[in-house]
Amino acid sequence: MQSKHRVFAEDLLLAAEGEDHFDRVPDSLVLIIFNKLADARSLGRCSAVSRRFNALVPLVDDACLRIDRVIPADGADGAGADALGLAGAPRPRAVLSHLLKAMLQAVLKPFAHCDAKSGAGAHGGKHAQLQHHSPAQVLKNFSSIRNLRMELPVSDVGTDDGVVLKWKAVFGSTLQSCVILGGTKVERAAAGTHHASLTAAAAADSDATGDDSGSIPESFYTNGGLKLRVVWTISSLIAAATRHYLLREIVKEHPTLEQVALTDAHGQGTLTMGRDQLKEFRDKPLAAAAAANRTQVPACNMKLRYAPLLELSDGTRIHGATLVVIKPVGEAGGVGGGRKELDDFVADTFDGPFREAVGVLSKRRTYLLEMNGF
Repeated sequence: MQSKHRVFAEDLLLAAEGEDHFDRVPDSLVLIIFNKLADARSLGRCSAVSRRFNALVPLVDDACLRIDRVIPADGADGAGADALGLAGAPRPRAVLSHLLKAMLQAVLKPFAHCDAKSGAGAHGGKHAQLQHHSPAQVLKNFSSIRNLRMELPVSDVGTDDGVVLKWKAVFGSTLQSCVILGGTKVERAAAGTHHASLTAAAAADSDATGDDSGSIPESFYTNGGLKLRVVWTISSLIAAATRHYLLREIVKEHPTLEQVALTDAHGQGTLTMGRDQLKEFRDKPLAAAAAANRTQVPACNMKLRYAPLLELSDGTRIHGATLVVIKPVGEAGGVGGGRKELDDFVADTFDGPFREAVGVLSKRRTYLLEMNGF
């Protein structure tokens, strides 16, 4: 019987002769590992390890692309950055830098560019700072992607401290549904007052529920509340429409896509497209807003629900809680075409305490509003 030391010595001898035990791992298992890895940059580095990896990486199903740095689409005045809430993006400060940026934009795609860290080390000085690749370029070697998640480095809509604003939108060739949840202040209730506050909030909820008649409470209008909620709604829709427009090249070049999610590092907003939405996106012409790098938002119906104070079961208190459900005019549903599908989409939009907030607000009185396309 061989000792462990002898077996170990033989393994070292085989390795010295050039045998790679990883070659015994079947390709199907390697692909499972790559799909778990998902991160597009890491997969790109894996493809440089060996010829085998280089052949397998393009076959992954799932990919996640995190964008480190955002460059405005409109270098002249930064309007594209402002539409995305990216006022901190670099802007030209001199004639020379302006001309240089104009030349670069003629070559690079007008998209949020991700930093090519792997290529920066090979170039020194200022040239290294200009090594960027668009997401379309990063993903061009992936031929079998079915699920794609992209993450922007910043939120699209700026908010003050303590304010909560979350949104989720579904797009096909244009907007299908959008849910927006906002609150002017979020805090945790003290342990001793939690039960009493929760009872009072429940009583207020029971008084506020009813049909779609009645007027919006006075607290909705005071201290600029109405204007603030209009800004939330318009800004969220613009952010979603801008993200949708930026996906056009990626969707066109990857016919295998079945699910796309474009979110941000702070989790403020998410744009999603499923198989049916992606098919519609490819089949129907994209209506772009005039002089803006975004998809045109159609005329919409909005259902608004409001609570001056909402206290949740975990003690979270949301002041000025507002839920807005948006769908295009003339569509009964918006996600799958039916009211039930839309209701399910609204209920499952957010996680954690915000999921409970949506459920509580959905039971309150509904106010119907209309919005023109823009």
